[in-house]
Amino acid sequence: MVNVNKIQAVVFDWAGTTVDFGSRAPILAFMALFKDNNVEISIEEAREPMGLEKRDHIAAVLAMPRVAEAWLQVYGAKATEQDIDRLYQDFIPYQLKTIPNCAELIPGALATFENIKNRGAKIGSNTGYAKMMIGELVQLAAQQGYNPDCIITASDVKHGRPNPEMLWKNLTELDVSNIKNVVKVDDTIVGIHEGLNAGCWTVGLAISGNEVGLSYAEWQDLTEKEREILREKAYIKMRTSNAHYVIDSIADLPAVLDDIEQRLANGEKP
Repeated sequence: MVNVNKIQAVVFDWAGTTVDFGSRAPILAFMALFKDNNVEISIEEAREPMGLEKRDHIAAVLAMPRVAEAWLQVYGAKATEQDIDRLYQDFIPYQLKTIPNCAELIPGALATFENIKNRGAKIGSNTGYAKMMIGELVQLAAQQGYNPDCIITASDVKHGRPNPEMLWKNLTELDVSNIKNVVKVDDTIVGIHEGLNAGCWTVGLAISGNEVGLSYAEWQDLTEKEREILREKAYIKMRTSNAHYVIDSIADLPAVLDDIEQRLANGEKP
């Protein structure tokens, strides 16, 4: 019999959440794609739509006023749906090239996965990557000890984030029916909104992913004062998502799960 006071599943994003500290793989690919199409974009522009399905991400970048104007100057017309389709197809090899170079598990991830398993909960995952993009990433993660019970990609569903379809598909495959016993963990605002729209608990990661955007080595090289400045900015941004919790990284998740289970025992819901 299922214990209604216990977490039944934790559903994780991939880049910036469980692997790829700084969520660098998508950004490197987007910036290279646009540069090779003669419309260079900044890191900030590349990161703004993070968490969306990748075609939607490209469309969102092209809709930015500065980028739209730059595209118009280069091509003499506004970007069309056909342009977006072409860019998406062109994007795939860029992404396939960068993902394996950014596949290292985020520090503390394995201990957190073990903590979840010890609770008797299942581990789900979803991603803005398409299925064709993540085969090697899944293999490299498995070699490091990460084998989620379920993997749903943006190409497995009709509606990407912030629609909760990917999360719900996880729960169907995991045979988890009570949404109040589910936790969504993500480093992007659109990923948190996915969890909120599904009706589950949500945990935003401020440091390991999109908001800071530094590799683990780059983060470690900062002074404590520099880290605090970036941390404060990232926490302010992530809290605008209305996540139930905001923490630095997956390493800090077990204490949050303890708190959620205490709240469940007290009769609380997300």
